[in-house]
Amino acid sequence: MPIDVEQARRDTAGCTAVTHLNNAGASLPPRQVVDAVVRHLRLEEESGGYEAAIAETDRIEHVYDALARLIGAGPHEIALQENATRAWDMAFYGLRWQPGDRILTGRSEYASNAMAYLQTAQRYGVRIEVVPDDEHGQISVPALRELLDERVKLIGVTHVPTQSGLVNPAAEIGRVARAAGVLYLLDACQSVGQLPVDVREIGCDLLTAPGRKYLRGPRGTGFLYCSERLQDRLEPPFPDLQSAVWTGPDSYRVREDARRFESWENGVAG
Repeated sequence: MPIDVEQARRDTAGCTAVTHLNNAGASLPPRQVVDAVVRHLRLEEESGGYEAAIAETDRIEHVYDALARLIGAGPHEIALQENATRAWDMAFYGLRWQPGDRILTGRSEYASNAMAYLQTAQRYGVRIEVVPDDEHGQISVPALRELLDERVKLIGVTHVPTQSGLVNPAAEIGRVARAAGVLYLLDACQSVGQLPVDVREIGCDLLTAPGRKYLRGPRGTGFLYCSERLQDRLEPPFPDLQSAVWTGPDSYRVREDARRFESWENGVAG
């Protein structure tokens, strides 16, 4: 649906004081977001953090539903994180790498993503290959198709780079990835909330985005979309009581092991 720009300005106190152009970093939050954050902090002040979370269970669970609807996913395919970089790391470092695996990426990849590629290349003997651009500066889809072989483990692409107005052809890349059976990780930090994003149409297996940019949510929020078909193939890089959803057939065993440890720790502490 179209955005009511005048209403959005009325809802944003900062619009009366500044002309804010740094939405690619962090947007001005509207009063609805500020009110929700302050309200929850007041609730924590009065009852405690865990108690407030229990009292607000329905609202918290609604976040999964809302994000799923926004990007055309299922709520069980959404994981909340503290920012988009951590969400991207959870996806990327959850993959199992072998020497000789290849990563295909673009010239405009986000710096944090590129650093993770380089670290993984050094640690596991993975090869990173940059797909040439087309005449518009976007990733060349024909060139991407030519680079594919059985050793390509991942296509990792930034949908809209932070430093330009470039929009990479995410859906066309997705069709190539699907046809080749290659995993596709899309960094959608600058597109979710600004452009229509539908993971089924795009065909990505993994997608990450923050709350603070074009969704105008609070800082310290982000999310990971992980396709249901991939969830039994990821191994959480930071296992905890919530990560069992990603671990496939052994998920309940992992969760029960964690609970036994928690019970043991509490018993010792008590």
